[in-house]
Amino acid sequence: MVAPPELSRGQSSHSETGQDRVAVLLMGYGEVESYDDFANYNEQALNLLTAKFAPVPTWVYPPMAKLLAVFDLHEWSHQHGNFISPHNAIFEQQREGIEKNLQEQWGDRVKVFKAFNFCAPYLPDQVLSEIKQQGFDKLLIYPLLVVDSIFTSGIAIEQVNNALAQMNSSDQHWVKGMRYIPSFFDRPQYIELMAEMVEERIARDLLAAHLPSQVGIVLMNHGCPHEAKGFTSGIVESQTLYDKVRDRLIHRYPLISVGWLNHQTPMIKWTQPNADLAAKNLMDLGATSIVFMPIGFATENHETLLDVEHIIESLRRKRPDVTYVKMPCANDHPRFLQMSADWANEHIAELFAEQALSVNPELAARQAAEYVHSHDHHGHEHHGHSHDHDHHHSH
Repeated sequence: MVAPPELSRGQSSHSETGQDRVAVLLMGYGEVESYDDFANYNEQALNLLTAKFAPVPTWVYPPMAKLLAVFDLHEWSHQHGNFISPHNAIFEQQREGIEKNLQEQWGDRVKVFKAFNFCAPYLPDQVLSEIKQQGFDKLLIYPLLVVDSIFTSGIAIEQVNNALAQMNSSDQHWVKGMRYIPSFFDRPQYIELMAEMVEERIARDLLAAHLPSQVGIVLMNHGCPHEAKGFTSGIVESQTLYDKVRDRLIHRYPLISVGWLNHQTPMIKWTQPNADLAAKNLMDLGATSIVFMPIGFATENHETLLDVEHIIESLRRKRPDVTYVKMPCANDHPRFLQMSADWANEHIAELFAEQALSVNPELAARQAAEYVHSHDHHGHEHHGHSHDHDHHHSH
């Protein structure tokens, strides 16, 4: 790793000229905090998420979003006393904590901005305008909500690309450097933290009344559709994360299952078992207590709160003799904020060390046209060559 040049705080010559500063764009879903925003939130979510895997024509989105908002009103207001998601507040604490850790190393040359996929005034295009205005010219894109984030981060990149395409008017792109952190599903520090949080909670609350073999652990991942119109949907990463956390716990606590938090949409085959079925399966194997631990989400949101509460309520009706424990996400755990900053450090160091990019967006269309022309010209040679190649292989 490149050691950063020593800077006493606020003394960087770069900052005064506005050159060579890195903006870290921390991206989460964002959650609406008032019911009035729901239809708009749902429409954004349907456009960006559902369109990737459900055969739904676009004109359906606005009426469908309004219909979903009616269900949301029932769920959030009537069942949960006007529930306000703590997600946005926690995400801000994550942003602050990561920024604080990064600025200890880089001073004001690095700043962390938050963007929400679905919630104004922090939509990616709004935040990128602010980043540009503040004179940052290098960008680290960092999705932080869902740990599988290969699928979810694709949405983040889609929104960043749309925003950047609209923003640039000159023949010289303002972004001079770019890096991306896709996911931390295989990072040992994160896996270790998840396992330790579970162990500490079991030791504190359950071991006095339950044998280790009677403690069921449901490790919850973000549900994934099996078919996503050819997009990789994050199943492989989520499964790997689950396997690694399970391996770290299973010798002490043998009853462990993955539990997927699915959005049960019609016509779509989702990952199984869902968290509800996973818990029932563990009870069938003799679990007298169940720990629900969200490993596939870094930040609390309505899925880890309301959905899991609903699952526990319905299980308790059938099995009131079982103890149910709902664990928090990593959220603003100091160790998580430190490791998140560490993962960003190596990319920030590279951005400072490398030559600035010089991109002329106007060349893109010209280049595409040139490629068509040159391909037509060489096409026949390639065809003949590959034919020989196939022939060779048929022996």
